[in-house]
Amino acid sequence: MQGNARRFAVAGAGLVLASTTVSVTHPADGHAATADAAAEAPARHYAPLRWGKCADLETPRNIEMECARLVVPLDHDAEARNAAVEIALSRVPARGQATEALLVNPGGPGSSGRFLAADIARSLPDDLRNAYDVIGFDPRGTGASTPALTCDPDFFAPPRPDTVPATDEDEDLLVKRAKAYAEACDTAGGALLAHMRTTDSAHDIDAIRAALGRDRIDYFGYSYGTYLGAVYATLYPDRVRRLVLDSVVHPGRGWYQGNLEQSRSLDAAAGGFFDWIARHEATYGLGSSAAEVAGRYYATRSALGKKPAGGRIGPTELESTYMVATYAASAWPLLAGALADMANDEDPDRLIAAFERLGETAEDEPAFAGYLATECTDARWPRSWSTWHADGTRIHADAPFLGWHNVWYNASCAFWPAEAGEWFQVDGSRVKSALLIHATEDGPTPLDGAYAMHRRFPTSGLVIEDGGLSHGVALSGNECVDNTLFAYLRDGRLPRADGAFDGADRICAALPEPEPRTSRGKRANTRSTPAPGASEPVSLAGDSAVSPLPPAIPSISAVAGTNR
Repeated sequence: MQGNARRFAVAGAGLVLASTTVSVTHPADGHAATADAAAEAPARHYAPLRWGKCADLETPRNIEMECARLVVPLDHDAEARNAAVEIALSRVPARGQATEALLVNPGGPGSSGRFLAADIARSLPDDLRNAYDVIGFDPRGTGASTPALTCDPDFFAPPRPDTVPATDEDEDLLVKRAKAYAEACDTAGGALLAHMRTTDSAHDIDAIRAALGRDRIDYFGYSYGTYLGAVYATLYPDRVRRLVLDSVVHPGRGWYQGNLEQSRSLDAAAGGFFDWIARHEATYGLGSSAAEVAGRYYATRSALGKKPAGGRIGPTELESTYMVATYAASAWPLLAGALADMANDEDPDRLIAAFERLGETAEDEPAFAGYLATECTDARWPRSWSTWHADGTRIHADAPFLGWHNVWYNASCAFWPAEAGEWFQVDGSRVKSALLIHATEDGPTPLDGAYAMHRRFPTSGLVIEDGGLSHGVALSGNECVDNTLFAYLRDGRLPRADGAFDGADRICAALPEPEPRTSRGKRANTRSTPAPGASEPVSLAGDSAVSPLPPAIPSISAVAGTNR
């Protein structure tokens, strides 16, 4: 995850809407919006964006990237000039005469997204690269957009309390931490906290479209970005040309229930990781069955509760690191090696390195704040802790890998100061077309979320990566998936149902599993080329050939789906 570590305080009266906007007419609140009402909504008018050098964003080699800022209303529904926020944007210009604009989002909520423009652009074939301006943006409250939310920079200071409470006192401590974080966000966030819903960001997307001078835009979103894109398409169906949703959030569940269900699917994905380790027992020596390997993992977790590795890596830090195994099979070899070193030899070096690369650290706190600010207000959450306690106890029994961890990641929503709205019901019946992409074994956003979205977008095409293990499919090397994507972006061509997989329009075979690696030497860190959407490549000491992660690997609850 990326984030801006700068603290801020927002006072609504202290931010004046700049002269970039001249019209203030806008549709009703998105939570009550319908496709019919949105279709009739007049557009705001925005001055053209002024693109210039990206002073605060590293530009990848051989990629021309520009940056700009767009002032939008804090409250899009206000009928008068009001406080404002600035959206930070990036652009990789078309190599030829730009005919279309592709707006991209890596997921979240809470994750910045400007980096993704370059990653997507360099993965496009020449004809699309020549035609498309690829646009990235940091959603409101995140990254370089201002104000950027951060609440308590010390929240992730290790070692954190164990997420699995052994006593009532342990649980009380965790509840107090969650409540204190919500109070810190109340102090830091000010007026912004009431305007961080997905519908707010969807209205921002239309502001970006208008500032680009385009009647319609193309949109490509991963993970939570699929829900954001679907909300935008529901509100503004006539302003969407192409719509690509990869690793699809279930549109029919609010975040609370979705998070509980996700814990089960993450547990199943962890079981796939443990099974892979067991099939390579000769390499890792952690057992010949998934149950044996799981036993070694939980024994290591228990030992870290008594003696954190390096004084920092306790059970919670272990969970935040190994959560990535449920997102990206490419991370399996390095995580398996680190576990083997620790479990077999009590050697923590690679575990510490893995945590520093993949686990939640202080630099993730701003994204965590942005995540909560959106999810806590997108839909209503239980306010009685007895409900959370009962559900946490039940889900831990069913899904011990991350059940309690996921509960505590979201627990501040029980105390969130900003009022929550009603869950926005996506309706794609007026959208001309959409392409949905999903892997069958995706843990963070399970497959039935893609089917549910497919039903809500009756003109959509659904591509399934059969046997796919990772979250984030397109532009990760699967030619069948990528060629389908390119054909759709090129001329709107959607796959036709071939009957090979019930409900899907095209089936693509999954990429091979990763190969195990035996190297346990402590070599210097190296860097590999990141996949589209990955903020950085994955490479750790002793793992010099680690494949990059797929798009937008966030903290545990930065995505949502049927099983969240």
